[in-house]
Amino acid sequence: MRAQIYLWVGMSEEFVIPLNGLSAGKNEFGWQARKEFFETFENSEILDAQLDVSVLVEKSGRYVGVDCEVRGSVSVECDRCLGDLVMPVDEEILLSVKFGEEGSSEDSEGGTREVIYLPQDDAVLDMKQIIYDYVCLSLPMQRFHPDGECDPEAVRHLMGPETNVREDSDNPFAALKGLF
Repeated sequence: MRAQIYLWVGMSEEFVIPLNGLSAGKNEFGWQARKEFFETFENSEILDAQLDVSVLVEKSGRYVGVDCEVRGSVSVECDRCLGDLVMPVDEEILLSVKFGEEGSSEDSEGGTREVIYLPQDDAVLDMKQIIYDYVCLSLPMQRFHPDGECDPEAVRHLMGPETNVREDSDNPFAALKGLF
């Protein structure tokens, strides 16, 4: 049995998974992260976004596994010309949700899943910060257009003003010119 839940609701409830209300088995959620999503985070380097977020939550007893895929593109500022640069995003986030205090080493899973600890009485898993962090970490440290695609006007300013070559008579090294 597979339950499907697709949420396309207002920002206040987006990216929130109601853990207590989930039926056993697999549950699917889907959202879109746009410019407004990243504007809610201070100092976000992301200027615009077109991301689709799909989440598969598997609940079995006390086990809650969250498989999240974030696909699309984001616009950031080019480090060279300061123009808009569209970068692809293709991230997979694998989480295991555990309730209670952060456990001992016997609680840690040796797999590829990150463990998220929630208080016993928490009924929801808010995915906003997790999605934001993973998207930001997926971007390279240096962000710039491929060669030749930067704004030519900005590149010209980066090269600095044209250097004027002094006349030989004004140059203090002019006497050395004929030495060889």
